Amino acid sequence: MQITVSPDPAADAARWLARRLRVAVRHRGRATVALSGGSTAPSLIAALLDPSAVGALAWDAIGVWQVDERVAPDGDPARNAGQLAGLPCRVYPMPVTAVDVRAAARRYAARLPDRFDVVHLGLGADGHTASWPPGRPDVITSDRAVELVDEFNGFPRMTLTGRVVNGARERFVLAGGADKRPMVERWLLGDRSLPVTAVRRTNTTAFLDHNAAPPSPVVE
Repeated sequence: MQITVSPDPAADAARWLARRLRVAVRHRGRATVALSGGSTAPSLIAALLDPSAVGALAWDAIGVWQVDERVAPDGDPARNAGQLAGLPCRVYPMPVTAVDVRAAARRYAARLPDRFDVVHLGLGADGHTASWPPGRPDVITSDRAVELVDEFNGFPRMTLTGRVVNGARERFVLAGGADKRPMVERWLLGDRSLPVTAVRRTNTTAFLDHNAAPPSPVVE
């Protein structure tokens, strides 16, 4: 796993992601990425939309899916989908407002690409990533591509599972803030009680600010 520590990890991650998207379009004619929500996503997306920062992107050849979403009404500020509204490409929001949300999850799974080029992940102060709750390894290891979580931090959730996240060509984790440092340290040391530790380390890059990074990051 690669670790990049800087004052502006979102900008670094956006440049890294833009390069991967361009390579995917050049090699396969299109690029596919799954984006998480959370507090770091808006700065990542803002940087990705700035051509002076990341260069030009062939947005018409890029598809964006969601890593996870809260089951809440359209327009609810708790929804991650609102963060994707300004993207000038095809966006595939998770269908969390469907009457039969379980059937909708199956339909969403059927529309996923065979393999994502990149999956973006955040990191919670409790060590979760995507909507993989602590103590629920069954969500991560499910045979399904998309799972439902009955309740996590106040909301039911829909989330990609480990087989999709770890099956991507590359992954990156974006985290910032001193409250994340204990979880980052435990993750890098291989604490298997944390959901984020289930993320495959090969072809994964962590972008951290100085507050979130341990003094001397060690990966085991």
